Amino acid sequence: MQTIKFKNKPYLSNGYSIVGPLEGKGPLKDYFDYILKDDTLKEKTFEKSERKLLQDIIVGAIDKAGLRTGDIDFFFGGDLLNQIVSSSYTARELELPFIGLYSACATMAEALALAGIFVDNGLAKNVVAGTCTHFSSAERQYRFPLELGNQRPPTAQWTITGGGASIVSNTPSNVRLVAATFGRVTDFGVSDVNNMGAAMAPAACDTIIEHLKNMGRSPRDYDMIATGDLGKLGSEIFIDLMEHEKIVLGKNYCDCGCMIYDKTERVFMGGSGAGCSASVFNGYILSKLKKGEFKRVLLVSTGALMSTTTSQQGDTIPGIAHAVEFEYVDKSTAKKEVKGD
Repeated sequence: MQTIKFKNKPYLSNGYSIVGPLEGKGPLKDYFDYILKDDTLKEKTFEKSERKLLQDIIVGAIDKAGLRTGDIDFFFGGDLLNQIVSSSYTARELELPFIGLYSACATMAEALALAGIFVDNGLAKNVVAGTCTHFSSAERQYRFPLELGNQRPPTAQWTITGGGASIVSNTPSNVRLVAATFGRVTDFGVSDVNNMGAAMAPAACDTIIEHLKNMGRSPRDYDMIATGDLGKLGSEIFIDLMEHEKIVLGKNYCDCGCMIYDKTERVFMGGSGAGCSASVFNGYILSKLKKGEFKRVLLVSTGALMSTTTSQQGDTIPGIAHAVEFEYVDKSTAKKEVKGD
């Protein structure tokens, strides 16, 4: 099976999120830990801005959990820039043991899943999992220089400026990881880089079906099933694909890319980027979990695995999706379980 069930159910002690000015105007603005007023972060280049953004996110998550950098055993992370430099330079600055990951916009769930495996098997006590993106650095790497002011087609999404990080720990808290499903790479022949939602939707469908089958659950068992960044069109395609497999999703389904922006903002099909599910999960979703307003959540981060080279050579876009299941537990119950009572 593709699903790993955590025997000891490692805990998610806390999470931290930062978003840019545009994202901070959206409907989830009250759930983010910090909203940037200046998306340059006073750096000379957008790439250095993204690096500083991720560093602030990781430090924020560690501080919020009441830990020090020296308490962290491993940092699992990645980003969208070539050679995941934002993550590796962050690890350099913080002097953390680093395991670099790349699943494009599915990196947050991948990082959480691997962090859960390490803690669940006693290989670590505290692991930080995080990622981010920056609109301006991603735009000029994957599309066009900002100065050109190119028009976007209606199917395009908006790479968010922002991200999030979680502390996965063996210390009891009221949110724990139940299981993780690692997705397969799917490719339905989509080659339009301005329609990534369509490329990623089949991967989300495949991973969620596998997770539900392996866990013996139905969509009704979750308070929220959240995909990463399919956007409006990708979400519609995903829902159709699920219904084709005789699985009907209810109002508990949402997409982080559709949630993060207000309908009046000109972001076309919604948000995208590795920081999309990272910021929404560590902001809005985790807040609801910690309060017990959500009892069970399935986070399914989605990614398009193309590069600028493959796109320019006309290759199709492979998709990937990783899923992590979380559940709320009363903190006193968690402490009793640790003591063996």
